[in-house]
Amino acid sequence: MVSGELRGSPASPGAAGAVMARMRPAPVLPESWPAPADPDGEKSAAKAALEEVAADLERRGESVTGEAAEILSTQVMMVRDPTLAQGIDDAVDGGRPAAWAVEQAFSGHLAALRAAGGYLAERATDLADLRDRAIAGLLGEQPPGIPDPGEPFVLIAVDLAPADTVTLDPAKVRAIVTEKGGQTSHTAILARSLGIPAVVGCAGALEVADGTVVIVDGDAGTVVLDPGQDLLDAVEGKARERRERLARYSGPGSTSDGHPVALLLNVGGGPAEAGDSEGVGLFRTEFLFLDREQAPSVAEQRTAYGEVFAAFPGRPVVIRTLDAGADKPVPFANADDEPNPALGVRGQRIARRHPELLAAQLEAIALAAGDHDAEVKVMAPMIATPAEAADFAARVRAHGLAAGVMIEVPAAAIRAEAILAEVDFVSIGTNDLAQYTFAADRMLGELGDLLDSWQPALLDLVASVAEAGRRAGKPVGICGEAAADPGLAPVFAGLGVTSLSMSAPAVPEVRAALRERTFDECTAVAKAVRAAADATEARRAATS
Repeated sequence: MVSGELRGSPASPGAAGAVMARMRPAPVLPESWPAPADPDGEKSAAKAALEEVAADLERRGESVTGEAAEILSTQVMMVRDPTLAQGIDDAVDGGRPAAWAVEQAFSGHLAALRAAGGYLAERATDLADLRDRAIAGLLGEQPPGIPDPGEPFVLIAVDLAPADTVTLDPAKVRAIVTEKGGQTSHTAILARSLGIPAVVGCAGALEVADGTVVIVDGDAGTVVLDPGQDLLDAVEGKARERRERLARYSGPGSTSDGHPVALLLNVGGGPAEAGDSEGVGLFRTEFLFLDREQAPSVAEQRTAYGEVFAAFPGRPVVIRTLDAGADKPVPFANADDEPNPALGVRGQRIARRHPELLAAQLEAIALAAGDHDAEVKVMAPMIATPAEAADFAARVRAHGLAAGVMIEVPAAAIRAEAILAEVDFVSIGTNDLAQYTFAADRMLGELGDLLDSWQPALLDLVASVAEAGRRAGKPVGICGEAAADPGLAPVFAGLGVTSLSMSAPAVPEVRAALRERTFDECTAVAKAVRAAADATEARRAATS
């Protein structure tokens, strides 16, 4: 057993103390199995178990939006892969009953993902969870999942599957600690969207005994074991002070002396609520394209986009065109033989092969924009050159809409001035920009220090893009995970960023962080952070 303090990567801000409870384990199949008496029945049972897993994911997805809905849609697509069904048939024909057939069918896919490396290797964890849920159903056991100790608790796991994370109740799960994962893993992203403090990549977490009282600090990345009552009371007191502090601020984002920084939302499919945000900085459209064999029709897209536009009358809504590829492949848009999908035909590059997909999407967006009063703007993902930006802008403006692009590739950041000459605005995707800048897979927790949003080299690129926007007189937003970091909010304001887009629970903390500094103070802290040697020193510089 371990004692004292554990350290990991800060993944979701806030601190909380409670007893620790670990995830319910996955089912374990015996090494030997009985020969199937009814092969056709075994095949049907296995496929029914997979379909129940898919249906459960869809039910969970109905209650969430944005990144969470997108992730679950990808999960559904994975479990309904026709090659899995064929693998089950082959395994049963080879003498395995349903549960063992499912295990064998998944094993080939898992091996292929792990061998592929990068994004796809990280998806192996999600695929293994789907396998375990199907096997549990066939064995009549509970699937791996969230424990219920009968009191609020801190959840500790190797990693969390999206199916579990999206349904966590913040009133019961006070904090999350995982041994694996990085700051841009699904666990971290979803924890932030729920407002649950989290520490990921925390070695030794699973050695902590169930029932141990711990304090999780999602800002510092620490887990304190067996704290005294005084320390627990202090954490609760700070949480209460935090709630009172956030309640003091409302309205548009700005520094204390009135310099505006718009606070926008990241949303996906399904119902959207404007709340006290100023609009939408990133409307993801992948939810309409995942888990299907053919592209959605113009009419279907028009209706889906209109549902979000209707929730933001008179406010800006920036809708991103299809960003398929890498960890979100779409069968009719992406090839399945790319050696490195993260560097392949993804995002706007899909239009090279399938221009009809972009044409239909722009038509649907324009029609939906005409149906509603939102201030609709369109941006493209994965733009690398000014020529690509110009081509996209021409297509968008032909529909009478404002055009922008994502800055996610270092080449685009370096040539931001030329790109801004072609478009109306840009938005920086810090997750991918960090990945490509540091040559580090953003889903690989082992490289979390390189992918830290406080890395001075990444902030230098943000500063360069923001300065290009200032000279061009055009907006520069941020819609990556870094936009939700309240510590970075004053830094971004000082660099010249004009808007920050995030999940709804992050807005109050970011608003408060901006309101508590003047613009001159933001400029000074941005300068100090950029002068730091590394991310750790940058954080210290921001608070000194």
